[in-house]
Amino acid sequence: MEIKITETTTPSELHAEDTLGFGKVFTDHMFVMDYEEGKGWFDARIVPFQNISLHPASTVLHYGAEIFEGLKAYRRADGGVQLFRPLENIRRMNRSAERMCLPEIEESVMLEILETFVRHEERFVPKSFGTSLYLRPFTFGNDESLGVHAVKRATFMLIASPSGSYYKEGINPVSIMIESEDVRTVRGGTGYAKCGGNYAASTRAGEKAAKKGYSQVLWLDGVERKYIEEVGAMNVMFKIDGEIVTPVLTGSILPGITRKSCIEVLRSLGYTVNERLLSVEELVSAMESGKLEEAWGCGTAAVVSPIGKLAYGDKDYVIGGGKIGAVTQKLYDILTGIQWGKKEDTFGWVYKL
Repeated sequence: MEIKITETTTPSELHAEDTLGFGKVFTDHMFVMDYEEGKGWFDARIVPFQNISLHPASTVLHYGAEIFEGLKAYRRADGGVQLFRPLENIRRMNRSAERMCLPEIEESVMLEILETFVRHEERFVPKSFGTSLYLRPFTFGNDESLGVHAVKRATFMLIASPSGSYYKEGINPVSIMIESEDVRTVRGGTGYAKCGGNYAASTRAGEKAAKKGYSQVLWLDGVERKYIEEVGAMNVMFKIDGEIVTPVLTGSILPGITRKSCIEVLRSLGYTVNERLLSVEELVSAMESGKLEEAWGCGTAAVVSPIGKLAYGDKDYVIGGGKIGAVTQKLYDILTGIQWGKKEDTFGWVYKL
């Protein structure tokens, strides 16, 4: 595809890699492309990073017509750059677009956009292990009217943020509160779509948990308030009496790429992975009997995040002595090894630029 490039006139200095946080520093450019019904996508361009202008009646501002993705570009030891399973992100973004009545982007076109943009901003991909260039593609509706209807006009954008190591001081298990009042999503809703409203709806419970000293919440389903779904903004897995259990995808749970990768790695190692309904009563029983050996969240940012304590009602349950478990550590080592090019990719997941 033809992509017009306008170079910045004020290139920025690279930040020291040990000062990088997450999502606070951005590269010099961004990708933009417009859509109109009947015309399709047009005017693909890479331009200097800048603020955007929106009509006050834009659909995204009033009705939340927006989707996004998150993936990373990694610097290998040989200096090359690679992506991890980008087609999975592209396909999930198109599923999100279909759910939110936003225009989809052809897989080959999106892959070309990602590769072209990352190559253009390659100097911002940090070199230290654990760091990465976080990529945030997003689409939003910008019809200039207040009518509620499928989007006729939209904009796709891609921005990038050099990000530091998630575990700068080592992997420390977190404390999680099981949320029994607020729900993240419901079956038939937008749970499987990666849209901003799901995250905004989760903020109140997260703030409540933080005030009580917990890192995040473990969500229950929105229909029966009975079955485990996600932890914070991540998928969740448990090792119960030797078996790996993770909530089955019912439509209210985001189908995570890291979740999918964890399942495939675990099965390749000979573990039994059961995707099924897991009730909070069963989980509490496993904690009380000592059968819950490990628990962890999994997602793009952290890869895996071990859970050292779960709170339900007025009781705290310590998991695995409050330390990272052997399976959790093995998953982290294998996945990060593949992502940063330190381990052989026997799964065919790496996309080298």
